[in-house]
Amino acid sequence: MTYPQYNPASDNRPLSDDELNDLDELLSILPTDGALNIEALDGYLAGLLLTPGRQLADVPGDSWLPIVWGGDGDVDPAPFVSGKQRKKVTLLVLRHLQSIAHAWTNHPKAWEPIFSFAEADTEGEEEDEAIEYADAEDWAAGFLIAVNLAPEAWEPLFDGAETGPLLAPLAALGAEDGPLVEASAEARDEASRTIPDAMLALWAMRTQK
Repeated sequence: MTYPQYNPASDNRPLSDDELNDLDELLSILPTDGALNIEALDGYLAGLLLTPGRQLADVPGDSWLPIVWGGDGDVDPAPFVSGKQRKKVTLLVLRHLQSIAHAWTNHPKAWEPIFSFAEADTEGEEEDEAIEYADAEDWAAGFLIAVNLAPEAWEPLFDGAETGPLLAPLAALGAEDGPLVEASAEARDEASRTIPDAMLALWAMRTQK
């Protein structure tokens, strides 16, 4: 099956909250294992854009798009109930991808990744208190899926003196055996909040070359 490629000149309007919710819902009801939720999708697309040594516009869409919904399987147009549904998801994903690249290039400080916020109980001086914390586990897991598509390209960055610390929180949060998977809410929050600046720093390094 042939899918459209990423086109940097295509529609870069950010998805509205309703469109993001719609895309998340469409992915959640697919009868496949491995479909990404909206947070993992956001991280996956960021990882694709930042993959060293290649321009995503030169990469065939069928090499990375089906990963979003867990693969096509053996039935056309599986896993979608119709070609119309498949086209809708594809176009929303491509538009979200382009909106990330556009934001990073034109107004990076306004960009925000799509993270979960959760509550955890913490022991206060007198009684337990609930605190809200950022949790980028799904986002980081999605990013690492993109990394695993080109591990040799990413290895120097994970090992680099400048880039390694930027990527370390992603591995700690997103890998199945990452050291922060079972960590405290405070530790996960701290690592999660480093990710936006890290992504912008990596994008700046990439585009300045």
